[in-house]
Amino acid sequence: MIERLVAFSVQRRWLVIGLVALLTVGSAALAAHLFRINTDVERLIDTDVPWRQDEINYEKAFPQRTGTLVAVIDGKTPEVAEQAAATLAQALLDHPNQIETVYRPDGGPFYDKNGFLLMPQEELTKTMDQLVQQQGLLGPLAADPSLRGLMRVLGLGARGIKSGDAKLEDLDGPMTRIDEVLRKVLAGEPARLSWQLLLSNGKAQGTELRKFIMIQPKLDYAALQPGAEASALVRRIATDLKINTLGGLDAADNPRMRLTGPVAVADDEFATLAEDAFLNYSVTAGAIILFVWLALRSASLVGAVLITTFAGLIVTAALGLLMVGELNPISVAFAALFVGLGIDFGIQFAVRYRADRFEQPDLANAIRAAARGVGWSLSLAAISLVAGFFAFLPTAFRGVSELGLIAGVGMIVAYLFSLTLLPALIAVFKPKGEARAVETTWLAGVDHWIIQNRKIVLIIVGVITVAGIPLLFKLPFDSNPMHLRSTKVESISTYLDLIKDPETSPNLIDVIAPNVQAVPELAAKLKALPSVARVIDIDTFVPPDQDQKLATIAETAELLGPILNPARKPPPPTDADTVKALKEAATALKGIATGDAAGAKAAGALSGTLDSLASATPQLRQAANVAVTTDLATLLNRLRGMLAPEKVTLANIPPKLKAEWIAADGRARIEVHPSGDANDNVVLRRFAKEVQTVAPHATGAPVATTSSSYTILGAFVQAALTALVAIFIILSVALRKPWDVAMTLGPLVLATLWTLMALHVVGMPLNFANIIALPLMLAVGVAFHIYYVIAWRAGVTDMLASSLTRAIFFSALTTGTAFGSLVLSSHPGTASMGKLLALSLFFTLIAAFFVVPAFLGPPPKKPDPKRPEGEDAVAGFRAAKPEPVAVK
Repeated sequence: MIERLVAFSVQRRWLVIGLVALLTVGSAALAAHLFRINTDVERLIDTDVPWRQDEINYEKAFPQRTGTLVAVIDGKTPEVAEQAAATLAQALLDHPNQIETVYRPDGGPFYDKNGFLLMPQEELTKTMDQLVQQQGLLGPLAADPSLRGLMRVLGLGARGIKSGDAKLEDLDGPMTRIDEVLRKVLAGEPARLSWQLLLSNGKAQGTELRKFIMIQPKLDYAALQPGAEASALVRRIATDLKINTLGGLDAADNPRMRLTGPVAVADDEFATLAEDAFLNYSVTAGAIILFVWLALRSASLVGAVLITTFAGLIVTAALGLLMVGELNPISVAFAALFVGLGIDFGIQFAVRYRADRFEQPDLANAIRAAARGVGWSLSLAAISLVAGFFAFLPTAFRGVSELGLIAGVGMIVAYLFSLTLLPALIAVFKPKGEARAVETTWLAGVDHWIIQNRKIVLIIVGVITVAGIPLLFKLPFDSNPMHLRSTKVESISTYLDLIKDPETSPNLIDVIAPNVQAVPELAAKLKALPSVARVIDIDTFVPPDQDQKLATIAETAELLGPILNPARKPPPPTDADTVKALKEAATALKGIATGDAAGAKAAGALSGTLDSLASATPQLRQAANVAVTTDLATLLNRLRGMLAPEKVTLANIPPKLKAEWIAADGRARIEVHPSGDANDNVVLRRFAKEVQTVAPHATGAPVATTSSSYTILGAFVQAALTALVAIFIILSVALRKPWDVAMTLGPLVLATLWTLMALHVVGMPLNFANIIALPLMLAVGVAFHIYYVIAWRAGVTDMLASSLTRAIFFSALTTGTAFGSLVLSSHPGTASMGKLLALSLFFTLIAAFFVVPAFLGPPPKKPDPKRPEGEDAVAGFRAAKPEPVAVK
């Protein structure tokens, strides 16, 4: 049947070429019309999986928390960071067409009013005591918030030190910071005094220097980077607000903004994948053409094979889009699979044609002879490949199951085109006959040595395999998806920066309580877990001990109220008033600038700076006034507001804040943070496991990472077992002898084991990216081993010296080039896949070239009565070396 199909294609060559050309052009138009890549990585796992159901339920309850960009604002001072975050968040609200929601989890009017109320009682008491102790500083500044007022405070401080009412070391830090700011003003540099750092002796608490904006953009999943437009908008607005988006804090001490979050991470990942795409594809295409040329040594044959492969790729793309509707980040790799595996059929047929053309000068007869010789093994290899890919269809790993569907159909297309279009093209191109045999005769000695030393080879194979088994138990699996991404991109480097601090780590778990009333009990259970560092819920913002806190704050407010809100204020200072205050302060500081103490030196330095400023231009003094009072006004206003809080209830909590913790249906969210290294796989697995003992339906990055690893590993185990069973059944039916089936699959299993052992030796763990390489190489290895076993059954003696080995070798090179070029990618996950593919291909070839012949031994001397009809001419060469035949 195969020979008749090939003969028809040769006889009706133009009809076949015309039909395939029409099919290819139509497929190209259809593929261009249907082409769409959905880059939503959540879609890669089947929604029926329990943990995915939990994620979906969470997303429905809190839709504003999904698909987010996170703007991370860093400032040199708390005031700079807060101001930048507030202005950027407000500016983003003016773009509703591109931004769905904007939320600040760490700032805004609610925090400005209730900041003290949200503190733990012990911290609140300490803070109130510090404010009371600073009333001597706050009073004069509240009455006169100017450079003149600051100078009067410095003068009072100096006199207090001389009288023994104050300590010199207490003013060391403030004087140093004021001196630094004023020196910058005198030098004409941007300057700004942070009063928060001044009052806290230079220590920023918690995340005062880092602020966050949660942004939910409108995403375009039809684009390779769905959030690219939104990210560009955020960066453009930030730049307009003089927020640095290119690096660290700039020379002007402007704040810095970086983007991270699920949207930015996904966008940067695909940008990384595309970064070296042109170079990789160019190198791959050139290498494949070179290897096909070395295998075929004929421009006509090379052209025929490449045209056949290209046409098959276009048709496969159209069929794939018709079947799945849209490609995903994994199924898009079908192109590399088709080129890497589909071209094998073309090389096998073309190399066999060369061998037969040497014996039969007539082109048509040589093509038919090639069909007779290679048809059976090609068909069996194609069926096995299809079975291997279709084994992924029932798995829950949707990304790979769709890849398996498209790749499996692609193997059918490649097989059919190799038996129709390729023979037709060869008949049209009419390549010259072969002047010499295709066999590599010098390898016959290796064949003979393997056969003569079978026991030694098998013993070595057995010893190596048994000795390496302990390595399999040490093989690590890295389930952290962040380790597969480039640390050079902004979103990942920012993520890794945040994860270092438990207070900012995004590796947290969300638990949903059935209602607000159930939150306290569930939160208490979660807090008791050893792996939990802290728990945040709606009660964090509606604290149960407000009465005591309100009393503490009211007591302080009663004392500081008149000070912060003076009834009488002096008139605004003139420049002459400021000069007078500067000189008086300089004189007072000189009085305490005696001795070698650090405070004395700071007082001396500051007094000199004040004298210089007093002698400077009015413009410089005005600039100094702005530098020292900008954040003072903010501090005083914030203190006034925070000292007048109101009791917080669910009724008066801001709607946007409330929506972050209580869903529309009344369910409440509890945020659980881990203790320990939040970037450590072991820590995250333990954290997720413990939380799920209390809340089985918890969700979040640690749960998703852990659960997805089980889902994906389970999918590959299921697919591998299904593929092995299917291929075993296919080979059993086709080969009819259990020993031959074992000889086909046994070396392949050995090659897989050796690959896994080698991973431990080279220190490369399995991960979600490179594990895909194992079933791919299983498919490649099955094809190679089938060719050899059928050749052995046909009575071939010197297999390494035959044209079959030539075909397999160059086919492996083209496959390895298509896959191995991934090593050049700057994307760590893709590069690891390429490394594992190259490693696996190496052991697959070792098994095919040396282990299979040793396992099989000498070929049967008599034809096998169980061998299927037509198998006698298989394998691409003759059992005995042919005599040279003149080429017409």
